[in-house]
Amino acid sequence: MEGKDLIYCGIDWAERTHDVALVDDSGRLLAKRHITDDAAGYRILLDLLAEYGDTEESPTPVAIETSRGLLVAVLRQGKRQVFAINPMAAARYRDRHSVSRKKSDPGDALVLANILRTDMHAHRALPNDSDLARTVAVLARAQQDATWNRQQISNQLRSLLREYYPAALAAFDPWKNGLCRPEAREILKAAPTPTRAARLTRTQYQAALKRAGRKRGIEAEAERLREVFRSDWAHQPPLVEDALGKQMLALLVQLEAACTAADDLAKAVEEAFPQHPDAEILLSFPGLGVQLGARVLAEIGDDRQRFADARGLKAYAGSSPITRASGKKSSITRRWVKNDRLNHVGYLWAFSAITASPGAKTHYRRRRDDHGDWHAAAQRHLFNRMLGQLYHCLQQRSLFDEDTAFPTALAVAA
Repeated sequence: MEGKDLIYCGIDWAERTHDVALVDDSGRLLAKRHITDDAAGYRILLDLLAEYGDTEESPTPVAIETSRGLLVAVLRQGKRQVFAINPMAAARYRDRHSVSRKKSDPGDALVLANILRTDMHAHRALPNDSDLARTVAVLARAQQDATWNRQQISNQLRSLLREYYPAALAAFDPWKNGLCRPEAREILKAAPTPTRAARLTRTQYQAALKRAGRKRGIEAEAERLREVFRSDWAHQPPLVEDALGKQMLALLVQLEAACTAADDLAKAVEEAFPQHPDAEILLSFPGLGVQLGARVLAEIGDDRQRFADARGLKAYAGSSPITRASGKKSSITRRWVKNDRLNHVGYLWAFSAITASPGAKTHYRRRRDDHGDWHAAAQRHLFNRMLGQLYHCLQQRSLFDEDTAFPTALAVAA
């Protein structure tokens, strides 16, 4: 092949096999293949790309409907641009080429290739993040998922205890994190029903607290627990209570596993995140600790060319508002299409920054008092502002400075 025309590749991926299509700049189908999802299939794909002009200096752009997996990892080697096309967007492009609503895997691969041929400028290639940033992303997202899973199981356990064991909820209420604490789990294992909890002695309560790793105030805490569990509480019938206790123990096993997974992944994040060059800048911002900082890095990456400006980052995070205008009607609303993980981090970040930064607190109060924002809207506005500051600091390789970030707030305070 002479290599005069630009070549575009589209891949319709599946669990075991993939369909590949290559088109030239005029839209002519050059080749199509059906490959397997293994090393042999990947070699066939790379040989096919090389046959039609794919080189290290001039790689062929590839469109695929996913951003993860071994196939994507193989394609991202070198300087090749890989575009993760949203399946909903690909479906709309499919309607442009056929009104009969027919669909096939080879046809979808051809549609993806034509998306790059006609509208590659309107789509964004996968960011060129470093291996360390991608490592932090894997660990931070896994820890976030484990935390959500732990909370979900904890809510299920709490709902079950309300049906037959309210004494346990009252006993664990003074503790931070409640049911997720090892002391609570040890006591529930020793006394799965309120009847058995009332029979435990001080020594047994102390032994459970020691097994959970408690070092101080064991005797006083054991006495408090004994008084709570021996108070007058309503009971289910004995047989029903025993059955609910067995159900609770089964759910407790899941909570134990979820707590262990969240703690282990948190330790892994604490080891990997400080090694990244951006960690010092992220940790300089008020409200960002190791876990939240790692989650921010996981979602924005370390490719400085990923966002053209701070507005792109704010739109990606869902912190900036969106304007909908038609005729004489115009409305400004929050964004619904966004990175949900980064948006969730922004809520926690802004919540912590209010108490960690005087300027952030003043900004939040001004949004509440002067502009009439609700709590969530004021937090989102604060997150939006701090995202712009973060973008500037990452581009300039500078640390957060309170005087520069919130000059108006400091002037009002003075």
